[in-house]
Amino acid sequence: MAIAVPAGLQQRKDARVDRRRKRVADAALHLFAVRGYNVTSVDDIAARAKTSKSAFYEFFKSKEDCFRELLLQEGGALIHDVLEHAASGHDHHERLRRGISRFVISSFERSAVARLLIVESVGLSAGVDQVRQELQSRFADAVAEEVRHAMLHDPFYADKDPQVFGRAVVGAVSDAVGYFLTHPGVDSGSLAGSLCRIFAP
Repeated sequence: MAIAVPAGLQQRKDARVDRRRKRVADAALHLFAVRGYNVTSVDDIAARAKTSKSAFYEFFKSKEDCFRELLLQEGGALIHDVLEHAASGHDHHERLRRGISRFVISSFERSAVARLLIVESVGLSAGVDQVRQELQSRFADAVAEEVRHAMLHDPFYADKDPQVFGRAVVGAVSDAVGYFLTHPGVDSGSLAGSLCRIFAP
């Protein structure tokens, strides 16, 4: 017969497991961003998390599974923040500028997450590519929707294909952010301003 575990005891146990998982995930995120996916081993992650290799496998099936989950959760949170911030604009022009600016500034502020999304995830595997493409598609689709409405009354967007423009924005913004994350030399505000002048003048 199974013995019921008191609710308070179970909650404390669950909290400890959650903290251990977060420690492993945080260690992996740091190492993937700083050292790169290929150079980082499960042993490295376990050592940085101050836990055992077996503890890593309690939470993740493999190093790639860990990376994919981090990309889905952390990259997903970044894109959600971008879209939420953009939605508060009062017209298509302001929404586009807010979305582009938020992506750039958030990527600089959360550079480890941005490096996963923009740099380390490219070509890693079919599964990781799918997650990255889905996240970028959310951003591109939001841009396309703004352009679709703007075509009716804004001459700048009148001859633009919404889908092509959406992909172009995400591609250019991601490439610019990825470059300047790895080649410091411009601040996020200046980069955001330059991109906004190109895509949302």
